[in-house]
Amino acid sequence: MMKHSILSRRGLLAGVGAGAGLLPLPSAFAAGPVPTPRQTEGPFYPTGFPADMDNDLVQVRGQQARAMGEVLHLEGRVIGVDGRPLVGTLVEIWQCDARGLYDHPRQPGRDRRDAAFQGYGRLMADAEGRYRFRTLKPVAYPGRTPHIHLKAATADGRLLTSQFYVAGDPQNERDGVFRAAVREPGQRERVEMRLEPAPGIEAGALAARMDIVIG
Repeated sequence: MMKHSILSRRGLLAGVGAGAGLLPLPSAFAAGPVPTPRQTEGPFYPTGFPADMDNDLVQVRGQQARAMGEVLHLEGRVIGVDGRPLVGTLVEIWQCDARGLYDHPRQPGRDRRDAAFQGYGRLMADAEGRYRFRTLKPVAYPGRTPHIHLKAATADGRLLTSQFYVAGDPQNERDGVFRAAVREPGQRERVEMRLEPAPGIEAGALAARMDIVIG
């Protein structure tokens, strides 16, 4: 059901020089990738981690039920502003379930959340800086546009906290956190996921590629 760049459930556990006498001028061709903008962690980062916290959030180990909602395969690379992969970066994501509920003590109505949704996952970026998660297309809840939270901790001690959004969602422009993240050129493409059908990966699922760029 899942192939190519997406792991199976079993595999989841795992410049131009300046001329003489001229000062070099800034060039779009010489510029590196725009860093992923830093954003708030929000109030629902886990206070305790689930027993199953791999990179498949849709299927909790030991349960037959699959999480409600539309499956999303999210993958990309963790790179520096020089474009080089940041090997060994720990990547975490967390989000609400298909009902808009987080697995968190401060979540009103937490008892109604989908117990088949893991809600949080982590992995270590591979030798090419790649990461991949099987999760859900995020949904809105009161006060926020659909989003996925993320953290990336590099091997040399840098930490990025940010969020990903669904490109084109009409609620984005009304969301204060989103608007603050896309004020500079190039930032929008760092946080907006362009969702595509993923029939070659998993029937009925969606896929998105998002590089995480750390300055």
